Amino acid sequence: MGPIKTTKSWADTNKTNKEKRKQWKEQKLLKKLEKQKQETTKIEEPVEKKQINVSTISIAVPGSILENAQSAELQSYLAGQIARAACIFQVDEVIIFDDGVANSKKISVDSFDGVKEITRCCVKLARILQYLECPQYLRKHLFPVHEDLQYAGILNPLDAPHHLRQSDSFSFREGVVTNKPAKIGKGSLVNVGLLQEIRIDKLLTPGLRCTVKLLPQVEGQKKLKGIVVSPDLPRQETGMYWGYTVRLANSLSQVFSQSPYKKGYDVTIGTSDKGSPMNAFECPKYKHLLVVFGGLHGLESALENDEVLNIDDPILLFDHYLNTIPNQGSRTVRTEEAILISLATLKPLLKPKWKVFTENT
Repeated sequence: MGPIKTTKSWADTNKTNKEKRKQWKEQKLLKKLEKQKQETTKIEEPVEKKQINVSTISIAVPGSILENAQSAELQSYLAGQIARAACIFQVDEVIIFDDGVANSKKISVDSFDGVKEITRCCVKLARILQYLECPQYLRKHLFPVHEDLQYAGILNPLDAPHHLRQSDSFSFREGVVTNKPAKIGKGSLVNVGLLQEIRIDKLLTPGLRCTVKLLPQVEGQKKLKGIVVSPDLPRQETGMYWGYTVRLANSLSQVFSQSPYKKGYDVTIGTSDKGSPMNAFECPKYKHLLVVFGGLHGLESALENDEVLNIDDPILLFDHYLNTIPNQGSRTVRTEEAILISLATLKPLLKPKWKVFTENT
């Protein structure tokens, strides 16, 4: 006769089984938590994508054109027209250069790279252009009260794609770093025009403008998170036009020599009523295109006042020297008018090497 199983041994077995089940549940829970942690880390880490090249358009305008306006209000309106044209035709860079004919005195400027002294009208034009390009919710943080911006509030808004409203949903936003103290081990807080600020991945100087890529919100996460990216990334990843930059140049030669692109501009176009007719123009493929406009006295005057360039005819300075407004009815075409007409005429003929699809083109 075999051994009889007692109640005590059954209780021990049951206890052992309960402990095993408890251990199994704990292990399952730990695995679940580890999986959630890994998923969160994947979301928070910036995904490195292959950089997409984008062909750019730059325009150069003499600051002296402001002196052709009769009042400060009309000067601001003129600057607003240039900003609107740049935005409409998706210009990436606006260069304000000194053509040597302005009557305004030269002033020292520290906020623009490579420029020590430049005429007052150039600085004013550049400041208004920068103000209009900046999203409205950032302006009070980045632009202190200044006489140059006295009439900027009445100018037509650019309504550019990066001027996002609070209700707009987009993966990128322009922001300004707040002066709120950051917690240990965490990045700065950035105001990007939403109801709450964004916690970024870096510690940055308060008051600095930056481009932020918003990260997907994890369940239970209270604070929105983002990473600081290059201002070029929104256009590279989404194809969306992301505004223009403003550069100051002391002379016509500095328009070319201080290009932000590594190999400079590969196609340059000068505009003049003395240029070649548009019907003979065939645009080559370009990476970075530059279109230069003259002031009241044309590009000839800018060339004459340039101490570096040793040529007499502006046709020798450009790859193409074009008359974009043939058979004009008026004796003169104002520069702000020439910019709109020229860009509208050139746009269908341009052949960018790197094309980016956009919904608004």
